[in-house]
Amino acid sequence: MTTILDPTDERTPVARQITPRTGDITGVIGLLDISKPRGNVLLDELQSQLAARFPAVEIRRYAKPTFAKPCPTDLRLQIRSECNVLVEALAD
Repeated sequence: MTTILDPTDERTPVARQITPRTGDITGVIGLLDISKPRGNVLLDELQSQLAARFPAVEIRRYAKPTFAKPCPTDLRLQIRSECNVLVEALAD
């Protein structure tokens, strides 16, 4: 059993179901660094582990110019067009 917590207004909780997972990842995995301190360290380790577990998958790195603002539209569109999966990392 997995519980999903939604950080939005929970006075009226929304029921959600998790999409079934196959255990396989194919295509391109994008790793987005939101430019918080040490986020790149987390993504370096994650990239290493993903590459070992899914050797046939291509991994691409992206970075927001600043964590203080939303991801620029052109970067979002680029990631969307190039990736099948995206992991967004933040760390302090």
